[in-house]
Amino acid sequence: MIKLNFNSEIDKKGGAKLLKEIAMDPMGGWLMLPKEIDTGEFVRIKEAAKEIRDSSEYLVCIGIGGSYLGHRAIIEALRPQSETKIIYAGNSLSKRELDWALDKVGDHDFSVNVISKSGTTLEPAIAFAAFKEKLIQKYGEEGAYQRMYATTDAKKGALHDEAAACGYKMFVVPDNIGGRYSVLTAVGLLPMAVAGVDVDKLLEGASDAIETAVEPALRYATMRFSLDGRRYDTEIFASFEPATMYFNEWLKQLFGESEGKDKRGILPDSVIYSTDLHSLGQYIQDGRRNLFETIIDYPTDEMNAKVVKAVQMAHAEGGIPVLTIGVPSFDEKGFGELIYFFELSCALSAKMIGVNPFDQPGVEAYKTKLKELLAE
Repeated sequence: MIKLNFNSEIDKKGGAKLLKEIAMDPMGGWLMLPKEIDTGEFVRIKEAAKEIRDSSEYLVCIGIGGSYLGHRAIIEALRPQSETKIIYAGNSLSKRELDWALDKVGDHDFSVNVISKSGTTLEPAIAFAAFKEKLIQKYGEEGAYQRMYATTDAKKGALHDEAAACGYKMFVVPDNIGGRYSVLTAVGLLPMAVAGVDVDKLLEGASDAIETAVEPALRYATMRFSLDGRRYDTEIFASFEPATMYFNEWLKQLFGESEGKDKRGILPDSVIYSTDLHSLGQYIQDGRRNLFETIIDYPTDEMNAKVVKAVQMAHAEGGIPVLTIGVPSFDEKGFGELIYFFELSCALSAKMIGVNPFDQPGVEAYKTKLKELLAE
């Protein structure tokens, strides 16, 4: 069970109202997903994962934002053992990075999992075109199509239509779950299963959290709301395990896209201690007092535990509100619980400040400008 080392008064009646709003929202499908996952789809995911592991040295995961951050976070944190390695592409427009990924695959056997609701997002579309060409050159058209796995809309869209026409194996991005809340859908489950993550235990942890995480999530969201009202407008997510860097990146997207609207929301940032105590540590200790710190306290060794305690003491004495979230175990079950806890906390936090947790209208602004520049 998630443990908190801070106290906050919570309005349980108000919290129940917010939970009901989330459950009734058209994009609230993630709320009961761990208990209501499509068992047929889940079996197909595990069968496809075995197929990929049996045939490929690499799986190229193509996606951006919520299409890759969540599963990359878990894979890099747990470092599971699998002979099939994951390569990521389509999360930037850097030609250098794309060329690196193509060279890394080289002449090895590989498969591709392209993850996109529409299939028209520019970054993954460019990467998919490059890897599709490489697959066809190596295996021929028919052989290439057998190594393509599309996670996309169930009924429509450019990627859906191409996958249906060419016979790619298809998995569904549910209509009622947005990208940054999708890590426990096929979006995340297929790559994680290929990498060797025990996805059954991951879902077990998340399923348990449906019952156990509600009050801690309400307390955490209430504390964040209170700090925001006192002009603490930046939250530093702090971890003491370097392998959790991408979990921090997922948290920044989750909270940034969910809360950052209508000139509202707490700015999320992150650090890895003790490394960043020797860079950002000076600012956090002695800089502007507009920030608070959320320490994610994973089970760790004795030395790291001493550093956690030292940071809690030093930063509190420096005038920084320090919240600590204790993670029950550094394994699939623990991360399943942690994922659900933060998804629920984030949705509640956004509701408390009066913004929609599930849209991201600002993301479209740069896309519009880029399309204009490309058209020129």
